Amino acid sequence: MSLPAKTRQWFYPKHDSYRDLTLEEVPLPSTLGSNEVLVKIHAVSLPPHLIPCSDMAGEVLSIGQDVRKWKPGDRVAANLLLDKEDEELTPEIAANVLGGPLNGVLTQFRVCAALTAYVSLSSIKAGDTVLVIGTGGVSIFALQLATASGASVILLSSSDDKLHTAKTLGATHVVNYKTTPKWDEEVLRLTGGIGVDLVVEVTGNTTLERSIASVRMGGHIAIVGHLASGPTVDLVLPAIRKSLTIRGIYVGSVKQFKAMNRLISANPESTRPVIDKVFSFEDVHAAYAHLEGQKHVGKVVIQVS
Repeated sequence: MSLPAKTRQWFYPKHDSYRDLTLEEVPLPSTLGSNEVLVKIHAVSLPPHLIPCSDMAGEVLSIGQDVRKWKPGDRVAANLLLDKEDEELTPEIAANVLGGPLNGVLTQFRVCAALTAYVSLSSIKAGDTVLVIGTGGVSIFALQLATASGASVILLSSSDDKLHTAKTLGATHVVNYKTTPKWDEEVLRLTGGIGVDLVVEVTGNTTLERSIASVRMGGHIAIVGHLASGPTVDLVLPAIRKSLTIRGIYVGSVKQFKAMNRLISANPESTRPVIDKVFSFEDVHAAYAHLEGQKHVGKVVIQVS
C-alpha cells in the first residue's frame, strides 16, 4: 500500500489558549527509522489542560526493518510518557511527554518509537470503598475501574444529572457537593463513621481538606489533578495523625498500561469508555470550548479518520 507523504496536524504557535490552535499540513518522513512505526490516528481525547492531546487510538500503517513486536494493521494506543517502561521516573523520562515538549497526537499520522486513573487505584482491593471527585475523564474511568475491581464507589458532583449517570455506571452512593457542602460528613455517615479506603483527588486545594477528613485511618489519597486554586492545605499533621499515604500521580508506566488493558479486557462492558461528545477533526476549537464549559461526563473526543 502507498503511504501518506503529508499529515495535517493542530499545533500551538504560542502556548496560551486553545483558541490559538492552528491547523497545518507538514511532510512525513519518506522512510522510517529501523525501530520506528508509522501510526494512522483514528481518534484522540481532549485533556483538561493545554497539551494538544496525548491520548489516541489508531493503527500501525508501516514498520521499520528492526521492528518485531508490531505489524501493519495492529491497533495501538499511546502512553503519555513514551520511555516509562516501568515504575521508575527520571528527569529524562519526564521530559519525553506527548504534547509537551514532544509533539502531541492531534494529527492524522505520526511516527513513534516502537494511564493515570488505573495507577491511582493501585492500592485498592475487592471490598474497599473509594471516593471519586467529579465526572471528568479520569474520575469516570476511576469509577469504572474501581467497580470492576470489586470496590464500592462514592462519587461527588454538583449536577444531579451527572450523579444519575454515575449511578448507572456503578457508583454505590452519590453526593451533590453543592447541596451538601459538608460532603465529608456525608461520606463518613455512608461509611459508618470509618471513612473511605482511598480518595481519587482531582481538584486540589479546594477539596483536599475534606478529602483528608473523608479517608479512614491508614487510608490513601491519590492526587491526580489540580483543577481549582484555593488556600494551601496543611498536610503534615493530618497525615501523621491518620497515618495516611498521600501519593502524587503523574502517569503510569507501559507495564501498568498493559496491566490496565488486561483488566479492561476481562471486564469489557463495565469498563467501556464513556464518551460525552465526538467532534470532527476540523472542529477542535468547538471541542475545547465544550470541555471548558464543564458540562461533560467522561471524555470529549476528536474523530481524526
